[in-house]
Amino acid sequence: NDFIDGSLANPAAAAIVEPMAEYIKEFEGDIICTRDTHYSDYLETQEGKNLPILHCQYGTEGWELDEDVWQAVKEKPNFIVVNKDTFGDISAICKELDPYTDEIYLCGVCTDICLISIGLNLKARFPEIKMYCIADLCAGLTPEKHAAALEVMKSCQIIVENE
Repeated sequence: NDFIDGSLANPAAAAIVEPMAEYIKEFEGDIICTRDTHYSDYLETQEGKNLPILHCQYGTEGWELDEDVWQAVKEKPNFIVVNKDTFGDISAICKELDPYTDEIYLCGVCTDICLISIGLNLKARFPEIKMYCIADLCAGLTPEKHAAALEVMKSCQIIVENE
């Protein structure tokens, strides 16, 4: 929520909520939601020193997934929510991936921080898994940073759809 209407509010993030909820409802695979998770010492961390805005603090409303997205996720038979305390943390995601996964679809916020970090780390760890980024279900800090992140993902063999 902090990326939608909280401390890091972004109209582009707010605009993808409804389409993302609809996409999740129609999606026929396992869902792994990552939730940016910080604690009271966030501003003292390296990330907090570079992005000095307290956000997604564990247990707050800003930390929660958007209600519409959460409702769509809860309707799926196979979903998990992973709390990640750095923007590129894939360790918990890797534990949850089915060993027979042959495709991964990425969407969410922020394209230019979390999504690109997770996508590149997963692509490096699992180079043979076909990976997609659904561009119109992502939002960056700015349109320019969003576009730049998509270009980097393309360069690293992540298929960018719906630009």
